Amino acid sequence: MSIDTDQKKRRSSARERSERRRKKQNQGRDHARRLIPVEAESADAASSAESDVRRMQPRSHVRPASTVSVSERRAERKARKIHVQGQVQRATERTRRRRVSIRGVFSWRTVSGLLVIGLMGVLYLFLTMDAFFVSAVAIGGEKYLTREEIFRFSDVAQQHIFWIDPAHVEARLESVPNIAEAVVYVGWPPDMLQIVVVEREPALIWEQGIRVWVDVNGIVMTQREDRTDLLRIVVRDAEDPISVGERIPQSIVDGALYLHKRQNISVLLYNPEKGLGHLNPSGWTVWFGTGEDMDTKLLVYNELVAEIRGVLQPGEIFMNDPDRPYYTVLWYEGN
Repeated sequence: MSIDTDQKKRRSSARERSERRRKKQNQGRDHARRLIPVEAESADAASSAESDVRRMQPRSHVRPASTVSVSERRAERKARKIHVQGQVQRATERTRRRRVSIRGVFSWRTVSGLLVIGLMGVLYLFLTMDAFFVSAVAIGGEKYLTREEIFRFSDVAQQHIFWIDPAHVEARLESVPNIAEAVVYVGWPPDMLQIVVVEREPALIWEQGIRVWVDVNGIVMTQREDRTDLLRIVVRDAEDPISVGERIPQSIVDGALYLHKRQNISVLLYNPEKGLGHLNPSGWTVWFGTGEDMDTKLLVYNELVAEIRGVLQPGEIFMNDPDRPYYTVLWYEGN
């Protein structure tokens, strides 16, 4: 009984295994059927023959079309990727070669050499072109002097613009007695050099051998024109004529201008020892000295004249010291 039961178990297990195999085969066949595409009819006989052959082949030897296309696509993608990578690599190599060649041609030394040559050429043009040599100057602010005179005083004719120092030109112009201030601007053509001057204004005319102008600071200048509205100071019996550029003492200038304003005097005398003097219409000469304390001197002078008028005829009245004035007598009125 045990033997029979064992045989029955073996048979049943064998049947189960065979059924399992059959089910697996049927599942594989169904899977293959699902993978095989239904091909459309075509007019080409060769394609239909190939399809017949495929159908006639055992199912175990048939490869699914989808599997074949996927592998082929992968291969094609891989080939394309390799091809693209090769092209990129070759392009990179060509670019590197070009960079290397450009760096080899245009090195820093070459570039610096070209820059130096270019700058030397530009500098040569600047130093040799006539446009950079001063032949004319733009001048402004002139009143009594002419532009030609100011240009001559500046001493910049035919100088190169690079060698002109504005400070030196300004100092040279301000050394001219008639010019109080000068400003020089250096630029580019056509108006490379511009000069603006401020001339001194004359305050009085000084006559000592020659006629000159004197400003409020006592600077002696060249007389540019005849000014009848200015106070005249005449120096008699002077040994040497006055020179342009000299300086009259400030007290003399201030005292003379004070007399011109307060007494409406148009002409004054000057003596180095007696100072400023005025010839009175009554016939005497009054000397005011250096011009200091002019208010006190005029007050004392007017009182003194009031005392001696009608009593005597003075020749000279000296007001150098207002505390001790004195005079010379020509005659007494009673005699």
